[in-house]
Amino acid sequence: AAGMPRDLVYLSMIESGYATHAYSRAAAVGLWQFITPTAREWGMRVDWWVDDRRDPEMATDAAIRFLGYLNNKYGHWYLAWAAYNGGPGRVNRAIKKHGTKDFWELVERDGFAAETDNYVPKLIAAAIIGHNPEAYGFKDIKFQDELVYDEVVVGPNIGLDVLARCAGMSQSEFHAWNPHLTRWALPP
Repeated sequence: AAGMPRDLVYLSMIESGYATHAYSRAAAVGLWQFITPTAREWGMRVDWWVDDRRDPEMATDAAIRFLGYLNNKYGHWYLAWAAYNGGPGRVNRAIKKHGTKDFWELVERDGFAAETDNYVPKLIAAAIIGHNPEAYGFKDIKFQDELVYDEVVVGPNIGLDVLARCAGMSQSEFHAWNPHLTRWALPP
């Protein structure tokens, strides 16, 4: 819907394995592995009550906007992905230092950390495998059903136990559907 390549879905697979609870050693969180400052910069709430990095819709919308910004800035998806992984500052410094915007040339000249050098090829490989999984030994794949759910707007200070009862589910199920809510109640 945003006019971006569908293969960007593999970026979330590389980042988190599609886990809303993923947490990295760099304190990146969620499906798209945002660090707190970047999350806030792209409109997500991260505080004691809520961590939108764990909300699949909020984080995906922010990732789409951030990746679109990076692609517009660098003019190539490989550099956008490198900046997503290593940060735009590192990509800017590498381009300035080595005088090129060719990702592969920047890798050859040690313009990035090893993790970023490998990040773009991992994403390319994941997309190739994702387009033809049987050729790579992935057979009899059972796909999950599309998530279908309702959204309800409620007021502040309501306990998650009350909301779970109203939704007809256990608190653990309610939390699984609302991983961005980090406390026992909605924020004040």
